[in-house]
Amino acid sequence: MLLFAAGAFCFQSCGPGNTSNTDDPVDQALDQNETRMDNQQGNTGDREDDAEFAVKAADSGLAEVNASEVAQQKAQDQRVKDFAAMMIQDHTKANEELKALAASKNITLPAAPGEDHLEDIADLNSYSGADFDKEYMDLMVNNHQKAVNLFEDAADNAEDAELKAYAAKTLPALQKHLEHAQSIRDGLK
Repeated sequence: MLLFAAGAFCFQSCGPGNTSNTDDPVDQALDQNETRMDNQQGNTGDREDDAEFAVKAADSGLAEVNASEVAQQKAQDQRVKDFAAMMIQDHTKANEELKALAASKNITLPAAPGEDHLEDIADLNSYSGADFDKEYMDLMVNNHQKAVNLFEDAADNAEDAELKAYAAKTLPALQKHLEHAQSIRDGLK
């Protein structure tokens, strides 16, 4: 519930200056980046793809931290609690690095996870005990599979050299997180 309230506050804090028709912070960031690039001259297609990667990476990282904060409070299995602590530490660090990089590129990032992730976290919050542990680890596996795919694509195809390097540097940690999450999940069954 606390995360929902925080998410709602973040949504409202985006303010009336927002030109988007949605309250989803991810959509707002994507819209702001697209508008900014549409106002620039020249071919901005590659920069828009790079900005989209940055927004999706930030959304993913914020979601990992928020879900893991819930897990720190609700997880029963110590392996799950330890994994959640690692997620908070690693993704907070990666989020801060991405935030600084995006600022230097004039890319707007979401201040909170998108609505899809917030729905997942709200659903996760409805579980307790061993059921919570299983649902959290399932979510971590699914989210990390998507993140690995996103970062692999950016590491191979991003046009901006610094974003490409960030993706390539972060990818091995995401792959390790995925393997670790799968191992814990499989051990819970």
